Amino acid sequence: MSNQELQERKLAAFARGQGNVYPVFVSRAENAEVWDVEGNRYIDLGTGIAVCNTGHSHPAVVEAVRKQVEAFSHTCVMINPYEVAVELAEKLTRLAPGASAKKAMFVTTGAEAVENCVKIARASTGRRGVIAFTGGFHGRTNLTMGLTGKVAPYKHLFGPFPADLYHAPFPIAAHDVSVDDALRGLQHVFKASIAPSDVAAIIIEPVQGEGGFYPAPAEFLLALRAICDQHGILLIADEIQTGFARTGKMFAFEHADVEPDLMTMAKGIAGGFPLAAVVGKAEIMDAPLPGGLGGTYGGSPVACAAALAVLQVIEQEELMRRAAEIGTAFATRLRSLQQEFSSLILEVRQVGAMIALELVTGSAPSSASAGGGGSAADVGEPNVALTQRCIQLAPSHGLILLACGYYGNVLRFLPPLTMSDDLVAEALDKFEVLFRAAISPEG
Repeated sequence: MSNQELQERKLAAFARGQGNVYPVFVSRAENAEVWDVEGNRYIDLGTGIAVCNTGHSHPAVVEAVRKQVEAFSHTCVMINPYEVAVELAEKLTRLAPGASAKKAMFVTTGAEAVENCVKIARASTGRRGVIAFTGGFHGRTNLTMGLTGKVAPYKHLFGPFPADLYHAPFPIAAHDVSVDDALRGLQHVFKASIAPSDVAAIIIEPVQGEGGFYPAPAEFLLALRAICDQHGILLIADEIQTGFARTGKMFAFEHADVEPDLMTMAKGIAGGFPLAAVVGKAEIMDAPLPGGLGGTYGGSPVACAAALAVLQVIEQEELMRRAAEIGTAFATRLRSLQQEFSSLILEVRQVGAMIALELVTGSAPSSASAGGGGSAADVGEPNVALTQRCIQLAPSHGLILLACGYYGNVLRFLPPLTMSDDLVAEALDKFEVLFRAAISPEG
């Protein structure tokens, strides 16, 4: 069966809204390499959107899953619990940032984790409001769409959304939004939309994912922590895309040495098996009554076994250190490319192995070549066309590559943390050729 034949079958059977970036159908994958049904090989720089941090089909994860499936595959953790779930909760509560005693709960998806954070925050504080940030992404369910700070494609056609959800500016130096600007924007929300005494929680991604891989400055996270403490607001860290060694720390909030009250975890938690978690301060987590939290498949024994193996691999293979090494290799090569194409590449951003290339139509070389961006007047317009051209050309160059960004003009790189130096070099060589082809009139 060819890729084209399978794509035609998919279009006939799948709802249009659940599209796919590439008409490339996978037959097998190993570590950072993927092969399609026609035998074509690709280097995966998306890892299922930061899910396979330990690479595709890591032997330790495969073996853990095999053993668990042979024992049993499901009983529902809320009916007959099992040791793998208890052990995983113990480990996650120990790994979460900060010295406070913590507890955990399990669900299946990142969006569920966000929704449960909101439920827990409201139960704990008795308050109604939740503040998120422009450009943030928190999921596709009704509540999480309301929190997501971008309309198309996530919110268009799907309203109305729940009340008492508000947005403040996210600080992005390259787009002339400073930390002070963002903090003033938050104070404006307090003055114009909801009093801080009515706010249950503020939720933030320490590095925006779908929004464009913009890191929240440590200064900003520290200021949010102080504001939350001042007003009795809970601080929620959405670590769904940043967690599990992706940024060079187990969780990205550790870069700022900030302890959140609640955290969401998903994606890289279980090596590709559906699992998500909420971990938070024990007294806050215990606010909902028994039966108020949970789900039929939440804390699947198979996924929990996979997650325990993932944590073991992260430790044994030193993947936090490896994330920093891989990220540095990518950033070095991409900044070299930026120097050559300074009018097209506004900024290279890198936190661990979360790397982004922001593309514009033609910025002033003096502002863009330094790597820090310029003012809004000289950075050029978002180059969505070039971004999409790179995505379209990726398969023919043997790469799987993803886009993101508030304006859709950012290429993001999420390589497996188990990727070899040789594959890193090969991937970067392929990307450089791809980029030059994308900007060439001949293509």
